[in-house]
Amino acid sequence: MHRNNWASSKNTFRIIMPLINTRLPQSRRAYAYAYGLLLVATTGAALLSAPLPAMATSPVRTSGAVASFPAPLEAAREDWLLQTRPTRSSATSDASGKIWVLDNGLVRRVFRTSPNATTTGLDDLRTGQGLLRSVRPDTELVLNGKRYPVGGLSGQPNHAYLTEAWLNSLTNIPGAFQWERTEMGEPSAPLVWKKKRPAAPQEWPPRGKALRFSYRGTDELTKELIVTVHHEIYDGIPVLGKYLTIENTSKRPVTIDRLSNEILALVETESAVDTRERHQWLPGPLDVLSDYMFKGMDPVTANRVASWEKDPAYTTQVSYELQTPCLLVCQPPVGPGVTLQPGERFTGFRTYLVIYDSTERERRSLTLRRAWRTLAPWTTENPIMMHVASSKTEIFRRAVDQCAEVGFEMIIYTFGSGLNMENQDPAYLARIKADVDYAHSRGLQVGAYSLFSSRRISEEHDVINPATGKPGGAIFGNAPCLASRWGLDYLSKVTNFLAQTGLDLLEHDGPYPGDVCASTTHPGHHAAADSQWAQWTLSKQLYSWCREQGIYVNQPDCYFLAGGNKTGMGYREVNWSLPRAQQLIHARQNIFDGTWNKGSSMGWMFVPLTEYHGGGPAATIEPLKDHLKDYELHFVNTLGAGVQACFRGPRLYDTDETKAVVARWVSWYKQYRDILESDLIHARRANGRDLDFYLHVNPGLDRKAMVVLFNPRTEVVSQNLRLPLYYTGLTRTATARREAGKGQRLQLDRQGTADLQVQVPAEGVTWYLIE
Repeated sequence: MHRNNWASSKNTFRIIMPLINTRLPQSRRAYAYAYGLLLVATTGAALLSAPLPAMATSPVRTSGAVASFPAPLEAAREDWLLQTRPTRSSATSDASGKIWVLDNGLVRRVFRTSPNATTTGLDDLRTGQGLLRSVRPDTELVLNGKRYPVGGLSGQPNHAYLTEAWLNSLTNIPGAFQWERTEMGEPSAPLVWKKKRPAAPQEWPPRGKALRFSYRGTDELTKELIVTVHHEIYDGIPVLGKYLTIENTSKRPVTIDRLSNEILALVETESAVDTRERHQWLPGPLDVLSDYMFKGMDPVTANRVASWEKDPAYTTQVSYELQTPCLLVCQPPVGPGVTLQPGERFTGFRTYLVIYDSTERERRSLTLRRAWRTLAPWTTENPIMMHVASSKTEIFRRAVDQCAEVGFEMIIYTFGSGLNMENQDPAYLARIKADVDYAHSRGLQVGAYSLFSSRRISEEHDVINPATGKPGGAIFGNAPCLASRWGLDYLSKVTNFLAQTGLDLLEHDGPYPGDVCASTTHPGHHAAADSQWAQWTLSKQLYSWCREQGIYVNQPDCYFLAGGNKTGMGYREVNWSLPRAQQLIHARQNIFDGTWNKGSSMGWMFVPLTEYHGGGPAATIEPLKDHLKDYELHFVNTLGAGVQACFRGPRLYDTDETKAVVARWVSWYKQYRDILESDLIHARRANGRDLDFYLHVNPGLDRKAMVVLFNPRTEVVSQNLRLPLYYTGLTRTATARREAGKGQRLQLDRQGTADLQVQVPAEGVTWYLIE
């Protein structure tokens, strides 16, 4: 390890030292220090002992009597997805301080604090539907092998529904952590966001209200543990956030074996007498987002904490074998396994309940995308980027000049370019910095690729399979452990490289996917029990540090709530070896499918200027001038969807004619960027035999919509389109202008649909503005 490089990157210590310092006994701390891995060789870690976020000191607002089942608000009658001003949040209590409510006019969470504190209501104010059917402890811990409810009430006679009379008769749970106090404040920022590039105008942290419930244990082990459960609600979105902290004020360590951040007994989505497989049940009324997500490019695949479980207490359900999945449980699959030393504080993962008011897929998708923009607004940063295929100064600077000439905003040393972020040689760092400085002088930001996982290092540093006690059998076969000495050194090198060269982006391939490591010699974790939590924490700290520095993060994984900007839109890499015409159809299909669960700015696409995964001349764009029509369609495919592609090759143009085409579409995109980066309505998917189109909508703009049309056929197509314009906010009439030309009047029906007569050239494109 290069100690000078450690010293030159102080921020590296902020990423890895807190975790190391809380995981190691004194003897191994000295060992780690020998490698420059400790910021301080004493107890007390920044990660576990950081102060709680400050809560507002203003007095609690009361409403005299806050009912347990208040009526839906009148404001909820207006469609919240069309509102341009978000509904505001409130935190209130009754005069006795026994009933507390978080409410934003869209959803509401109700709590009681007597005889103990827990959730007693979860309501969708837009539909008037109560989602909670039974009261439980909504948080649970396993400490030193023993289960402890945190708060909670018992005694409900029937778990199918909840009445006021039953609520008033519920009793305390023996051995549970007991509520002590409630504080009111504002949502806390889980990370610092340095705004270095244009993004949607979102507040950070999100505006809203927060309640903090503090509990203390009752037995010898827990009476000096303070558990604080943090609840948040946000303006303008039907989302409720939650996380917990644990403070050890005792004189002995406590191991947090398991942690259930959320337990809610919710109304079943449907009933079935017979036993079903899990995949046969309809999706519930909510989804769970979390910062504890990995091994997936979408929130469903990447979900690691939320599951719908059977509820054995619900004995009156229709299912004969009590198999209905109606108990929502949020907990890590392993651990955390963290030992909390005296005086330390532990902060858990965050969950966000996204509550839907409909089973209709587009409406649920729009709700989810609104949640992403609010909870991770950096995902709306969307620079136009090229992937340069060589790190040689001559080729890199020539590509920089071309990017600057046509209006690109970022250039990235791509995979296979030869750039090595693990190379800490001062001369190498100086050369890369000089090239980065040159790109900056031309108005471009610069990024670089680094591979972490999907590689073998050594038996000493690789993930150890708990089943065999040997390397191998990881999620991607072989992989290094991020909490091994090599992994910690890797973090040091990458952060130092970013800091020393002035890079603006980290393209991190193979982010930590969730491997469990059984090693007992790695300095960053003790054994298998805490290895997933330790590696996830290191990953989260890396991306959060990048966000704090204004460094953009591309990662093929769902680390958005930890600071990541963009993941893959969703495509099969070998498809870029198909003939060019097939690639174009696939690309539009991939964008259509990928934007159901993320915004256009959250996923990248790909354009193989040079050969990628084979295919030969039929699959590549080079020479660009010889395939200019296909090259142009690639630009419209992606920019027309508000999506950025990795244009991967040594150059962006080879003739003046090619340059003019590239510059034209980049300029067009920037002119209409606001509407092109707005929500995409899934109206017609590409099928290769008929017109397909993107429809962008935004009720908050003067340009209410844009339609980008594609004709894959070899003849001109004239057709009447039925445009679903409801989410534009228009109600009666609209004006459509083809390519910003003369307008034609459209009449909207009661469903917000309008007819538009279009004509699209053979194998060509056109577009319409809707105002």
